[in-house]
Amino acid sequence: MKKIISVVTLLLLISINSMADVKKGQRLYKKNFYKTCGFSGIVFARHHLQEEWEDIYETGKFPEEAKIICPDLPIEIIKEEYLKDIFEYSVKYAKDGVPPNGCND
Repeated sequence: MKKIISVVTLLLLISINSMADVKKGQRLYKKNFYKTCGFSGIVFARHHLQEEWEDIYETGKFPEEAKIICPDLPIEIIKEEYLKDIFEYSVKYAKDGVPPNGCND
């Protein structure tokens, strides 16, 4: 019984760690995009609705869309492993998403 619980716990931890994270997306945006783009991640995310971000990500056009929003962004700095987290951040704070810091803008 202890072995089963250990295995289930391990699998749960692995799946949680591999999931995209909004906070991580925010940090990645700040570290890799902010200086080049010159605006916050909230401004970036508010370019689309949540459904639009989902369509962009699912069709594999997230890097191209980031380049459209931020023309000075070198597309090669957008590493594949960053995409899911920055996408999750963009969806959360999209036009129809959560208002930043509880503000209604």
